[in-house]
Amino acid sequence: MNDTDFTGQRVLVVGGSSGIGNGMAQAFRARGAEVHVWGTRATAQDYAGMDGSDLTGLVYQGVDVGDPDAIAAAPAPGDTLDVLVLCQGTVVYQRGEFERAGWDRVMAVNLDSLMHCCRRFRPLLLPPAGEPAAQAGRIIIVSSVAGLGANKGNPAYAASKAGAISLTRTLGQAWAREGIRVNGLAPGLVDTKLTRVTTQNPQRLAGALASIPAGRLGTPQDMAGAALFLASPLAAYLVGQTVVVDGGLSL
Repeated sequence: MNDTDFTGQRVLVVGGSSGIGNGMAQAFRARGAEVHVWGTRATAQDYAGMDGSDLTGLVYQGVDVGDPDAIAAAPAPGDTLDVLVLCQGTVVYQRGEFERAGWDRVMAVNLDSLMHCCRRFRPLLLPPAGEPAAQAGRIIIVSSVAGLGANKGNPAYAASKAGAISLTRTLGQAWAREGIRVNGLAPGLVDTKLTRVTTQNPQRLAGALASIPAGRLGTPQDMAGAALFLASPLAAYLVGQTVVVDGGLSL
């Protein structure tokens, strides 16, 4: 049996319309899963031609996860859910996170919505009546190495990602006996639209690459590999852990 075969499983990737989340969504689809994604735009067609976005074969729903009521009102992908990947994220540059509007928006999307989504979908992740806990679903919370230390100029981003790592531990502990495995992954510097302030600035990019032992930026596919592992039986005894996937950046 292939431990990373997800045929017959239903996966929801929140933040799966582009970047890291999109790479994860397509990786699960390539391995047989029925994959649903949530994004910020009204329709899938609104992503046509966008770099880093491939919605082929995915079921799309537009949801503003910064609004708890929108999360509660959005249609569920089905009666059951096998894997919930929480990869939503935003950032405000030019010191905007030091102001109330920037702080509130980043925290709402990057941290508050994680709990709202987990609460919303926990019933769908529980094992069917009469089935063992091992048949329950899995949650993967995507944080960042920014949550492991200071992040100059972005206090909300750093604080929200630290909170995501702590939430992963806490929900992992709280729901493990029900069979729901909660784990996470912390990407390093991945080439996506959120990091272009660095990746499209030659000086900043050179400095960043010099601090990554692997000598290159991460890709959405690198992150997808870790997500597939965490969602698979290979990670059956991991609970509440956040795997750092950063090419050695945080060492």
